[in-house]
Amino acid sequence: MVSQTMIGAAKMVSESGKDAKTLRENVTSPNGTTAAALSVFDSNKWHEIVYQAMKAAKERSQELSN
Repeated sequence: MVSQTMIGAAKMVSESGKDAKTLRENVTSPNGTTAAALSVFDSNKWHEIVYQAMKAAKERSQELSN
């Protein structure tokens, strides 16, 4: 179920011409459960953590390919 959700979300972003944030905002109820969870992610710098993790993986991949 999770993999199908991810495939559907990626397809929606690809085909809609809108960014993922805009699409998510369109379906997130103000003060709802998703908004509460996203607030925790934001306050804990979730985006920075994911960015740094992806950067580290990319750098390590480049090291391993040399």
